[in-house]
Amino acid sequence: MFGVPVLFSQDLGATEQNNPVSFPARQYQEVFQPRPGDHEKYGGDPQQPHKLHLVMRIKSGRRRPYWEKEMIEVLGLGKRYEPVVHKNIPSVNAKLKIIKHLIRIKPLKLPHGMPSEEDMSDTFINCTTGELIIRRCLKPVEQKTIES
Repeated sequence: MFGVPVLFSQDLGATEQNNPVSFPARQYQEVFQPRPGDHEKYGGDPQQPHKLHLVMRIKSGRRRPYWEKEMIEVLGLGKRYEPVVHKNIPSVNAKLKIIKHLIRIKPLKLPHGMPSEEDMSDTFINCTTGELIIRRCLKPVEQKTIES
């Protein structure tokens, strides 16, 4: 009635029969489920997921709903094309799903391994490849005097 989709009671569980809001939630759950071809397409391994995300905002937050603007601020994505590193954990992933159409997510690759505290000042992120590069500084070698 009045353009509202009608659900049959046999399609719903006993708890969902009296809750008309559950219909869109059921649709969204199907949309956000991973598909089998996603891992091959994006080069991920479901058994060994990456630990860190490299997130960049690629679209504007203007003319977007307030909850998407708030999520952009919460995740620290204020400037466009500025990379931000986040952990690959379910709580962060749920926030990233809300604005997935505004951002680009890449796994952060560590070709030189995890940097130590001394190396943190000499690191930079290569946004095109998604790698954290460590510039190792050469330390001067002590000169040995030659006795003749």
